[in-house]
Amino acid sequence: MRRLPIYFLIDVSESMVGEPVQQVEEGLSQIVQALKTDPYAIETVWVSIIVFAGQAKTLVPLQEIINFYPPRFPIGSGTSLSKGMGHLMYELRRNLVKTTMEQKGDWKPIVFLFTDGVPTDDTAAVIAEWKTNWQRTANMVAISFGDEADTQVLRQLTDNVLHFKNTDPSAYKQFFKWVTDSIKTSSEKVESNGTGFDLATIDGDTLSKIDVTKAPAPVSYTDSNYVVLAAKCQNTQRPYLMKYRRNLQPSAFSEMGFSTLEYRLVGAFQVDQHYFELSDETAGPSRISSDELIGSPTCPCCGNQIGFAMCSCGQLHCIGDEQVSTCPWCGRQGTYGIGEGGFDVNRTQG
Repeated sequence: MRRLPIYFLIDVSESMVGEPVQQVEEGLSQIVQALKTDPYAIETVWVSIIVFAGQAKTLVPLQEIINFYPPRFPIGSGTSLSKGMGHLMYELRRNLVKTTMEQKGDWKPIVFLFTDGVPTDDTAAVIAEWKTNWQRTANMVAISFGDEADTQVLRQLTDNVLHFKNTDPSAYKQFFKWVTDSIKTSSEKVESNGTGFDLATIDGDTLSKIDVTKAPAPVSYTDSNYVVLAAKCQNTQRPYLMKYRRNLQPSAFSEMGFSTLEYRLVGAFQVDQHYFELSDETAGPSRISSDELIGSPTCPCCGNQIGFAMCSCGQLHCIGDEQVSTCPWCGRQGTYGIGEGGFDVNRTQG
């Protein structure tokens, strides 16, 4: 039986924490449930999930859709598109069955790349490898979640670059229905000796072709659309992330076109130990002044009212009303107070 391999290459960097990654989990569950009722998909579709942040890993190996169960998604630090693409190409080389005199090989694989940010590494080499070895032998659809993704990089990988306006839960449902319909029509095509790649109709409200006419942004290896801070709970030792979204505020000289850059709190979110596994430990620290960060969360792990306290070791953790606090990173004990003025804090790559 010839297979139609479907690969989901999913950005699980810190900017995806919270609602975006939850919606992707639910969306993939909807896709799988729908495909399991489609006779063409059951016969041909095999699915794999690869996630990437600072590192990349196979979350679900390539398997028949009937045996597939959607996993929980981890979160990692950084957006290493080169490692994500490199791992994808490794899996393609390892898993695809080629046509020989004795057998027909797999149909041309389809890759759905989901990302919401800017690569935090140099992608030139991996893009060159993809163009040389895979651009003609695999079909890729790159989807920008929101307005912050680096569409110039995506355009170098594929002509199928789409913008998903992830505005509310209903938009996510429409988007994942489109993905499902695209897989269904592709599986039907291969059964009838078609090309095996046929995207569903794009409605234009939720999903649209990306505008790639804008000039490329300057190279930056830190995603400036968000500030994400990594912390640990003092009581449970569990890691969590504080996510801030970029916001431009009119300044006192707004009539001259000036504005003030700040980052407003989105929320604080628990992550598990996979966060460190998927993070790039070689990336140097980047710092930001606390004056640029608006809002301070409670601890999402234990409920301590202050989730943003910095130890003298430079790491962040939560504190409660205890007399002496213990840093869960270095074990140092001390008392905390509120100082005047801002201070520099380590931010993640985003």
